[in-house]
Amino acid sequence: MSITIIGAGLSGLLTGYLLKKEGIPFKILEARNRVGGRINTVYATNKAPVEMGATWFTRQHKQLIGLLEELEIEYFEQRMDNTVFYETSTVSPAQLVQTPSQAPSFRISGGTSSLIHALLHKLDATDVLFNQSVNHIKINKNTVEVRAGKTFKSNAVILAIPPKLWAKNIVFDPFLPADLMGIAIQTQTWMEDSIKIALTYDQPFWGQGNLPGTLFSNSGPITELYDHSNHEGSKYALCGFIASSLKNLTYTERRENVITQLKKVFGVRATAFTSYEECVWSKEKNTFEPCDTFLYPHQNNGNSIFSKSYLDNTLFISSSESAPEFSGYMDGAVYSANRIVEKIMKI
Repeated sequence: MSITIIGAGLSGLLTGYLLKKEGIPFKILEARNRVGGRINTVYATNKAPVEMGATWFTRQHKQLIGLLEELEIEYFEQRMDNTVFYETSTVSPAQLVQTPSQAPSFRISGGTSSLIHALLHKLDATDVLFNQSVNHIKINKNTVEVRAGKTFKSNAVILAIPPKLWAKNIVFDPFLPADLMGIAIQTQTWMEDSIKIALTYDQPFWGQGNLPGTLFSNSGPITELYDHSNHEGSKYALCGFIASSLKNLTYTERRENVITQLKKVFGVRATAFTSYEECVWSKEKNTFEPCDTFLYPHQNNGNSIFSKSYLDNTLFISSSESAPEFSGYMDGAVYSANRIVEKIMKI
């Protein structure tokens, strides 16, 4: 038996890793020129690694934690201040408010991409093929043909990308069931409307000045901001989200708006950053796909229709959105990969 996996994000790479352990041959086809999908850590010399995608997890995310422990990847608790800055409106100054205690969140040491790179290193160099945009899947009697410029043949295919992407961009022969396609098109893609920002600093002005490194704002452009210093506490950064409505501004306009807000809240020292990074996920064609109707956050994520196999056990669905547990999170992607490989082993 051989498998074609579409997508080299967390679910796709983990699926490949698990299949390799079982001795089942596979190829992973990735449309981008990098692995990771919506996991994307920006690394720069002598600066804290900053996350443009997936970042945090909790103790509830046992599938992800189990994988980190298996791969011997460390993780650490996200620093959260007891007192945070809170902006209620554009006309009111930021207030210092006490926050109730809550369950801790965690980050992966060295950046979330450490997990992606660890999985990639478990695979052979020829297992992952880049710049392969799949546009057609044909199910024959004994083989599956996956077309992405050239044709790849195998015995089964795993869709390890968000449902809306494969529903809108891949032609299936024979057609997939209408109810499956309808749900897939109406499935919200995790991160698709998010804009992540991060700023690195030579010194953590927020700690030195007894200021919190956490900001919540109703006015924006920044809506959430957190201390993003590295595990060792030797490289410093702030990271968070800005309002998705700013996607229509230029990079320069977004950046200037962020700087203005930082100066207003934290003071002039916040403008002494050494780098500014951002990712507008709605401009990532391999993440975002427009929808004719408004989709609520996590809409149809975890729908039971994604848990079935199709076309006589030749087509499987695996992604964060398809997981019945913690869908739309990294843990969901891990759950999906584990479940699909278990299914394949029973065929």
